[in-house]
Amino acid sequence: MKNQFLITIGIFSYSLLSYSQDTITIAKKDLLEKVTDANLQIQLAQKNYQSAKADYQQSNALFLPNITASHTAISTTNPLMAFGSKLNQEILTASDFNPALLNDPAKIQNFATVISVQQPLLNADGLYERKAAKAKMQAYQLQSERTKEYLQLEVSKAYMQLQLAYKAVTVLTKAERTALANLKLIDNYFKQGLVQKTDVLNVQIRVNEVSNQLQYANSNIQNASDYLGFLLNEDTKNKTFKPSEELENTITVTTVTTEVPENRKDIQAMTQSTSAYQKMYLSSKMNFLPRLNAFGSYEMYDQTLFGTKANGYTVGAQLSWSVFDGYKSIGKMAKAKADYQKAGIEAEQYKKQSQLDINKTNRQLLDAENKVKLSQLAFEQSQEAYRIRQNRFTQGLEKTTDLLQSDTQMIQKELEHLQAIFEYNFTKQYLQFLTN
Repeated sequence: MKNQFLITIGIFSYSLLSYSQDTITIAKKDLLEKVTDANLQIQLAQKNYQSAKADYQQSNALFLPNITASHTAISTTNPLMAFGSKLNQEILTASDFNPALLNDPAKIQNFATVISVQQPLLNADGLYERKAAKAKMQAYQLQSERTKEYLQLEVSKAYMQLQLAYKAVTVLTKAERTALANLKLIDNYFKQGLVQKTDVLNVQIRVNEVSNQLQYANSNIQNASDYLGFLLNEDTKNKTFKPSEELENTITVTTVTTEVPENRKDIQAMTQSTSAYQKMYLSSKMNFLPRLNAFGSYEMYDQTLFGTKANGYTVGAQLSWSVFDGYKSIGKMAKAKADYQKAGIEAEQYKKQSQLDINKTNRQLLDAENKVKLSQLAFEQSQEAYRIRQNRFTQGLEKTTDLLQSDTQMIQKELEHLQAIFEYNFTKQYLQFLTN
């Protein structure tokens, strides 16, 4: 009885420690809504999309003008600069053509304000770079959406793990009460001289085993709560989640999908990524074509700061192309072609891997369904076996070890059945994720 008292005190102390934390009841629907806004992995995916979107916005420079303004101040006695400054300021006189003044001019100050405009007109490689940037942006957007779908699956799994952990605690708490009742019964039998000391010790060992399992089950509740907190980007210190729904235990008819859907977000993202590499390859080929750009400037000159006494403008157009750059463009094109082909191979490999996952998960779902049915049958049979042995034990027709073995088997089969239900539910949701 002393050992029984110590065990009870230990369990009671652990329970006080476990439930000193705040318990928050949560619904799966609320978690799925919250993870979209709070999860760090989703935030990273969104930042990748925003970065790609910014790259695409930079390509607007292909159509929009580049406008710059500058103000330059100089003081010079350089013959050429002095003569040109006077000419720009429109203050040149006949006396300035005196060779002595031309060769040794006095110091002159010049303030120039220049507004320049450059307008691209024809840039074939830039057009394809813009298309590549757009495809890359769309790929990241699709990846961001797929990340949200994956995190919803992960939250569903974590929620089911929490449900399973609470269910296991319920089962083991019941088993602990049964074990303590058996210990009390065997202890009374021992006092009456009906059983041996070894029978009492065996039951005490069983009580210790169940208590240890219960402690681990309570730890699993906190582990599952911590993981949910991580997914939700919440601090779970001194906080424990509790599901508002029970672990679903219904076998439903599932439509088997055998092909990888082309409209799946990650498949579409791979397609867009391949398209981006293709556009970069075409851009590198267009790099050999000439570029046509227009330019213009409006200039104001004066002897005083920010003065605008004299002014003039320049407009024009430039057609240019790189005839030979030491194989730089050729090498760039070869690299872009290899990257494009590599992206195509990776996309094909990803599709085939996804097909393998779907085929495997379909088989796993059938196996999980069969496992639920068999584990349910095994649990019911173990319950009946324990009931029979318990009745025979009270009549003195069964050994203590046989009763303990039957009790252990019953608890084990119930926990296995719960695990089978969890595996079936998750496999079904995972298949939906793969075929969505």
